[in-house]
Amino acid sequence: MTDELPADDADDRPDDGPEKLVRAEELFGDRREVWIELDGVRYRLRITRRGKLILQK
Repeated sequence: MTDELPADDADDRPDDGPEKLVRAEELFGDRREVWIELDGVRYRLRITRRGKLILQK
C-alpha cells in the first residue's frame, strides 16, 4: 500500500508550510455574512444567531 493520493485528489494535498488561519473578525468585519467565489461559483458564508457558520451555494 502507498501513501500517494489519486490524481483527482492532488489539490487536496496539504502544503509543506503551516496552515493559514483567518480570524472570523478579519473575514466578516462588522457584517454577519460574506460572499466567497470559487471557480466562478458564489457561496454565502454567514454567522447564525447562535454563533455557528453556515456555507450555502
